Amino acid sequence: MKKFLSVLLTVVLLASFAAVAGAEEKTTITVWCWDPAFNIYAMNEAAKVYAQINPDVEIEVIEVASNDCETRQTAAFISGQMDDLPDIVLMQDNSGQKFLSTYPGMYYDLTDKIDYSNFADFKVNYFVSEGRNYAVPFDNGCAAMFIRTDILEEAGYTLADVTDITWSRFIEIGKDVKEKTGVPILTCEMGLADFLMMIPQSAGTWYFDEEGNPNIAGNEVLKATLETIKQMADAGIVYEAVDWAEYISTLNTGKAASTIQGCWILGSVVLAEDQAGKWGVTNIPRLDNIEGATNYSNQGGSSWLVLANSENAEIAADFLNQTFAGSTEFYQTILKSSGAIATYLPAAEGEAYAAPHEFFGGQAVFADIMEFSAQIPKVELRLYNYEARDALRDALQAYRDGGDLDSLMQEAQDTVEFLMME
Repeated sequence: MKKFLSVLLTVVLLASFAAVAGAEEKTTITVWCWDPAFNIYAMNEAAKVYAQINPDVEIEVIEVASNDCETRQTAAFISGQMDDLPDIVLMQDNSGQKFLSTYPGMYYDLTDKIDYSNFADFKVNYFVSEGRNYAVPFDNGCAAMFIRTDILEEAGYTLADVTDITWSRFIEIGKDVKEKTGVPILTCEMGLADFLMMIPQSAGTWYFDEEGNPNIAGNEVLKATLETIKQMADAGIVYEAVDWAEYISTLNTGKAASTIQGCWILGSVVLAEDQAGKWGVTNIPRLDNIEGATNYSNQGGSSWLVLANSENAEIAADFLNQTFAGSTEFYQTILKSSGAIATYLPAAEGEAYAAPHEFFGGQAVFADIMEFSAQIPKVELRLYNYEARDALRDALQAYRDGGDLDSLMQEAQDTVEFLMME
């Protein structure tokens, strides 16, 4: 009897040890990101996909605001206390070069883990340093014109009339639409600062040269950009909203006929259910008389990075590769539920992307936006992107107030050079 009990106890202990060992084999990948209805939702859906591939991995998603993602990483990198960092973090694309350059070695090299030929070139380039890739592109910031086709028709125009056009032609049409309907053709936030990024990139130009030096004074594309923005404002065809809430309201209440913005604005446009069938989507205007100018650009967007200090970096990289960089079915799912348009080009071949969108009069808007994405010029973002944008924003305001443009662009250049010396 004693021998039996001893054997039984041994069996029970072995089973317990096996259960504990099995539990320890489960790997948890932590992720920081923001926006429950968009990024967090997409990550949770990706976790479901990966659970079928590797059931021994759990994905723990922690909601962290975009600014906090950056400040908490910065604090950890400076202090060297990185134990509390996640395995994967979502980062704004425009912050990519600053973090890669300021904190080299902090992110896991994904160059040989991901097939980057499946992503739009412009998007991949945001997180490339010294020829190596450090992020998996996610949401699409492709710029597009979202416009009320019923207001256009009232003025005698169609969606085709505002497709593949120049900014001067857009301004002409805008004047005519305003005269005939009383509605400004365009709405944006006060100051039109978004165009300071969208327009230069559409012509393949940025604020810095190939060596990373400020390239503002004497830059013909930037000069044409400021001139174009001022011409739009002076023509009286733009509704400048005082804040984001009013900006969205102008779209949903018909106070303006269109917006030119990153495609993520689509989710706000469709909130006005009474306007279903009255909207269309097309590409953006291009600069006049500028060699290489296109009708395609980008505004906003984010990407996934793996932290180099992660004990599970290889598993985290495989997770991203199997989902955000490898599953067209996954992208169909998140598109239908959240409107999360990808920069993963194969996703465009799925049913959800090709499907007609009732709100946009049956137009296959997702497929169109993916087509636009593949044609966006690639530019070299640098450490001081936002500082340069802000300096140009100040120059634009002074120019609108009557200042000399060449002098103001030189002042903007001087400001950025000073900031870079600090």
